[in-house]
Amino acid sequence: MPSRLVSLIALLCLSSALHAQSEAPARYQVYGGYSYLSNSINGVPGSRQPLNGWDASLAFFSWHGLRFKLDTYAYRGTNLGAPQHPLFIMGGGQYNWRIKRESVFVEGLLGEAGMNSNWGANQTIGYTASISTLAGGGLDTPLSRHISFRVSGGFQYAYFNLGGPQIAIPYRPPGLPTYFGRISSGLVWQF
Repeated sequence: MPSRLVSLIALLCLSSALHAQSEAPARYQVYGGYSYLSNSINGVPGSRQPLNGWDASLAFFSWHGLRFKLDTYAYRGTNLGAPQHPLFIMGGGQYNWRIKRESVFVEGLLGEAGMNSNWGANQTIGYTASISTLAGGGLDTPLSRHISFRVSGGFQYAYFNLGGPQIAIPYRPPGLPTYFGRISSGLVWQF
């Protein structure tokens, strides 16, 4: 009798382990969370302020670990007497690796960045659009079968100029940032 019980327990454990290994990755990933940008858009040396905001993304079905991803994030803050309200809309690839329960990923995104018109120091008028790129990665830790906690970070590029409709030639003050660090954390729903 004890040998049959041990055999039954071993069979149940083995079948659940095999099922977990053969389980296909989720078709879609929906993410939402908090985001932190290392510097404001007009943060010249001596006057740098980080920005806080939100991040949301949708990643489509996986092909050999590679997913197409749409990502949008926005920040709010003030620096040098001017409001800072950048909005980024990007798309690109996300490549995932499974390591036991966790999933590690790298991503490369390209897209558009938009700003409020008076973002320059002392509310100077500036151009409101820029190309933007992001290279980064992160870690997903499962909390349940369909929900994971995500921590991600990246290196971002955005090139905004001062000037507006009245000024024919855009200009950049020395030290105006183009490279930013970005950190995000939140929940991923996989289905």
